[in-house]
Amino acid sequence: MSDTDLREFFQRYIDALNAHEFHRMTEFIHDELVMNGRPVTRDDVIAELEGHGDAVPDFTWRVQDLAVEGDRVAARLFNKGTPAKEWFGLTPTGATVEYGEYAFHKVRDGRFYEMNYLIDAQAVQRQLVG
Repeated sequence: MSDTDLREFFQRYIDALNAHEFHRMTEFIHDELVMNGRPVTRDDVIAELEGHGDAVPDFTWRVQDLAVEGDRVAARLFNKGTPAKEWFGLTPTGATVEYGEYAFHKVRDGRFYEMNYLIDAQAVQRQLVG
């Protein structure tokens, strides 16, 4: 993929996430991949995303910065949502949470085969606990 194609691919991925069309992950993620250093299946990723979407129905990912080089995508995202159910082990308070995420993904044959991300879990906790 060219850099332009990879940027467009990543934006389509974000658009699918924001529409909570997690079933579309077949377009973006290989059947088996490495996530944060451990082997997982695409179904594992979908289940995790569905869990987030269930707990935080208005959850959104917004790309702040995007860098593309070869088969790699690096993004700084800003995530936002209001938990309606327990999330990250915390009871919802009605508060909207906003936090940063850093994502580093690799693409092969038009889909992600390695996905790494880091979120500011302490920011989430501070906002939900008060």
